Amino acid sequence: MSGPDPRERPGWGAERLAERRRRYRVGLAAEWLAVLLLTCKGYRILARRHRTPVGEIDIVARRGTTIAFVEVKRRDSEEAAIAAFTPRQARRLVRAAEHYLAGRPRLSHLAPRFDLVTARPGRLPSHRAGFIGAFDRSGLDGV
Repeated sequence: MSGPDPRERPGWGAERLAERRRRYRVGLAAEWLAVLLLTCKGYRILARRHRTPVGEIDIVARRGTTIAFVEVKRRDSEEAAIAAFTPRQARRLVRAAEHYLAGRPRLSHLAPRFDLVTARPGRLPSHRAGFIGAFDRSGLDGV
């Protein structure tokens, strides 16, 4: 006997599950568009949806001597997408990037940078390079 489906726990109606799945698919589509945008701008994609013990990195990309750790946000407006990238998420992205680089010494010569790609319905995504200063934690501590 396998028991009840864990997704069918109290408070998880069919509508809630359907909405969660829809948001997941929309997020995947936004990440796919971000990969397309970065590739067109000359970046080589090193990883997508890279999981570390401290968090996930949506996209790791390289161009020249720069390695970009990219967070993708899809919202109805660019302002809402930017606001959705909180200081807590920024700290998590920095820690995840440190973890990623620690396991790849051959990439240690690259200059790390933290970028944000915002995606909106019916619009091309927007790339903001250097959204957080590379490994500059001064604005992230205590938040």
